Amino acid sequence: MNSSEQKWVPLSERLRPRNFDDLVGQEHLTGKNGIIRRAVQSGYIFSMILFGPPGSGKTTIARLIEESLTDDKYEFIAFSASLQGTADLKKIFDRARQLRRYGKHLVLFVDEIHRLNKMQQDVFLPVVEDGTVTLIGATTENPSFEVNPALLSRCRLLVLRQLSPEDTVELLHRALAKDERLSSLGIAISEELIRILAENVGGDARVALNFLETLYENAAAMGYRELNVDILDELPIISHKRYRKAGEEHYDLISAFIKSMRGSDPDAAVYYMMRMIEAGEDPKFIARRMVILASEDIGLADPMALLVAVAAFQAVERVGLPECTLNLSEAAIYLSVASKSNSVYLAQKTAQEVIKKYPNLEVPLKLRNPVTDTMRKMGYGKDYNYPHDSGGFSRELYLPDKIKNVVFYKPTENGREKTVKARLEKLWKGLKKFE
Repeated sequence: MNSSEQKWVPLSERLRPRNFDDLVGQEHLTGKNGIIRRAVQSGYIFSMILFGPPGSGKTTIARLIEESLTDDKYEFIAFSASLQGTADLKKIFDRARQLRRYGKHLVLFVDEIHRLNKMQQDVFLPVVEDGTVTLIGATTENPSFEVNPALLSRCRLLVLRQLSPEDTVELLHRALAKDERLSSLGIAISEELIRILAENVGGDARVALNFLETLYENAAAMGYRELNVDILDELPIISHKRYRKAGEEHYDLISAFIKSMRGSDPDAAVYYMMRMIEAGEDPKFIARRMVILASEDIGLADPMALLVAVAAFQAVERVGLPECTLNLSEAAIYLSVASKSNSVYLAQKTAQEVIKKYPNLEVPLKLRNPVTDTMRKMGYGKDYNYPHDSGGFSRELYLPDKIKNVVFYKPTENGREKTVKARLEKLWKGLKKFE
């Protein structure tokens, strides 16, 4: 590719990894002991579904697999689920059967496989089942919902991780070191600015590289020779309100948001939430934190809190910005004014501590399921009292004997948890103490 042609090729394409060592962030799949690298080295490519967020490397992995198929007994075909249809698939499968007669094999890469409807996905079943085609599907959507179970069962599901800010920083440094176009501009960039770019691309390698290129091209046109965070005020490739100080404000704002809800201040909660939204924070991140808080800081003092928080998260997914800010605001206000209790959190922590101390306590025989005659003779299920035979409660302790009287969950007097506490004290009077 000559220099004039290269000018029109995006940085993300110019820097596309040429081997597995160049791929950042997916060592569990493509590192020295990664399952994909081992498959390539062994010469056996299995059918797989690559599931991961945008820019995590799904298409790149498929291309690297293609480049590894140097033996002429393989043929690699790329299929776009958003541009091609069933008729194209049938032609490809005919080609695969033809190759098979000559001892060759077809590897088919299907980008955005979730865009194929159920009937189209069913077409793959016989050819993947009998090995006529090795399928490599790529999707950003959860395969459990978007890929037919029958097809998914015939493939190996491989999950790509979202790139961390550290991965993205490494990626940007590689680009600055390897790309001739960027190097030729002779522009220096501060580590703080690199870090800010890395933290504001949502783990998307493609977006990160294209942001960097846009920044350099515009800076060169404006005569800059050195770049720091101040350039973001003049070149708003990301919001000028984005977090500074290498993400410090990001953590400050989310901390203030959580503590405002925990402290029952709805005004502060909505304020800090909107500060984050206006700064470009991912609304899913905010919604996830509310789902956690609903159990950690509210729990059974107001069981509706978790439902409200989960509903807000679903609304973010289905409605999106900017309208979903209304859903987030409603949830933040509800969680703020709800009665508070950290009893669920403390129960979880206490259980973890007991498990660390006694990691392998045996399950009492009466609680084990006697699925065979032998197990029944060994005492499995013996003396188990079915609670519904005694009015719904049998006053039996279910923990292993060594810790049978330990109480993990100690409800407070707050909100609806007061009722929960009264019920437990009545049921377990004389056997457990909830103070």
